[in-house]
Amino acid sequence: MGTVVDDAASVEFHAFFERHYAELSRLAHMLTGEADAADDLAADALLALWHRWDRVRAADHPVAYARGVVANLARTRIRSAVRERRRIALFWSHREEKTENPDIAGVVDVQGALRRLPFRKRACVVLRHAFDLSEKDTALALGISVGTVKSQTSKGMAELRRLLGDSQGAVPQRVHAAMAPRAGESGGRNR
Repeated sequence: MGTVVDDAASVEFHAFFERHYAELSRLAHMLTGEADAADDLAADALLALWHRWDRVRAADHPVAYARGVVANLARTRIRSAVRERRRIALFWSHREEKTENPDIAGVVDVQGALRRLPFRKRACVVLRHAFDLSEKDTALALGISVGTVKSQTSKGMAELRRLLGDSQGAVPQRVHAAMAPRAGESGGRNR
């Protein structure tokens, strides 16, 4: 008996899918402006509807409910994109500095040592010491906790001291100098 109900629900959902998928995809495209994401959002919305199909098909306006789900998914996607853009902007925003006659060998050594660090340690060290970001701003840029920034920076610096053979504590200054733009270069990323 349960199979007949499940089969009927499945057939009904399949008909709903066929009838409304293209419309929901167009809605997602119009809301996000992203043609590539529109199909995924429509599919995700329909999957969510399938999981709640008993409630959706009993609703007065199932299509309106489906549109609401697409709108919520689109809003979440847009918010995520805005947060990501803010993180990127924060990462690339730093005061412009020029280094006259940089120690090229030192720069190469520091950059080589940084590349040997795992990504999270490297990112924490670079953001804290080369970009002079606070622990809070570094945590925000990387989407991690302040405590994680503290521990990863500390461990990263210890590893850099070991790799660079530095016991005088000059590693932060060397990291800062290695990452500063050279005279005649623009600050930030290559354009």
